[in-house]
Amino acid sequence: MMQPIRQGDVILTSIQKIEGKQLPHLVLAEGEVTGHKHRINDGKAELYEKDGTLYLRVLSQTATLTHEEHKPIQIPQGDWMVRIQREYEPQGWRYVAD
Repeated sequence: MMQPIRQGDVILTSIQKIEGKQLPHLVLAEGEVTGHKHRINDGKAELYEKDGTLYLRVLSQTATLTHEEHKPIQIPQGDWMVRIQREYEPQGWRYVAD
């Protein structure tokens, strides 16, 4: 298993098996405030969704995860679960706004 990879509020965790329906795009998350997108721009990859969770399969040696406000990150070949980071406030947990 590989170490988790983080870009802004998106965290990718290495997994053994991908489930779900393949999606026709490679957008992992959209910024709530700016509308900027975390997306795969270079490399060969597929995105899946099951029960509200996204899964990324990188088929090429690496794929580039980009976002307008963050440095590009190389994602190694393999299967990944896509999560949006949350933070705790006295009122409860909330998703990190990007």
